[in-house]
Amino acid sequence: MNTKQQTKPYFVSACLIFTFLFLTYSASVSADEEENEREFDYLENSEKGPSHWGDLKMEWSACKNGVLQSPIDLSSQRVKIVNKAGELKKTYKPCDAILRNRGHDISLKWHNCDAGLININGTEYSLQQVHWHSPSEHTINGARYALELHMVHHSTDPNFNHSVAVIGLLYKLGAPDAFLSKLITNVTSMADEVQEREVGVIDPNMIGIDGKKYYRYIGSLTVPPCTEGVIWTMSR
Repeated sequence: MNTKQQTKPYFVSACLIFTFLFLTYSASVSADEEENEREFDYLENSEKGPSHWGDLKMEWSACKNGVLQSPIDLSSQRVKIVNKAGELKKTYKPCDAILRNRGHDISLKWHNCDAGLININGTEYSLQQVHWHSPSEHTINGARYALELHMVHHSTDPNFNHSVAVIGLLYKLGAPDAFLSKLITNVTSMADEVQEREVGVIDPNMIGIDGKKYYRYIGSLTVPPCTEGVIWTMSR
């Protein structure tokens, strides 16, 4: 999505729908994160809210005591600016996908086929799924964006210390986004019911992560168990 102020009505509608759907859903999702939402929630004043996650289970202690937690403001000294031409190589492929309303978020997962991978500093990470947050989890100089997409990848080497890599994309209102527009009809029709739906072949190359620069840092999962060592690469 570009940053121009002029927007087409369809895209404004699509973005507002995505924002509405994900406004109260602030949990990242990966195969390594806790998926039983009954054990925690996202309400700041709740006994199971983010400020208490680290006390709920011993294995979630990183949520309280971790030193490399995510999300962060991307102006942090922890962040390295990576030029477009460096360190990120992607070879994505069209693949059958399932759209899932999990009750606390909506994600798109590629299944029973290979959706491709990225290569970061010589290590390959296979693409698993994408999901969204609104407003954005990450900020830049304190400013939040309208929407944030996460592409979750797992290392093909199970012995590698940094086994999860997430590519993030920050959206502003602008011209229609091809990837969101392709999904919006299905997202809208399943918004009120926990379900999953096959959506056919989806090409990850439609996701516009080809920015002029990337923000790279080592962080964590953003929900329990808040495991650290996740490689974050953010684009806008």
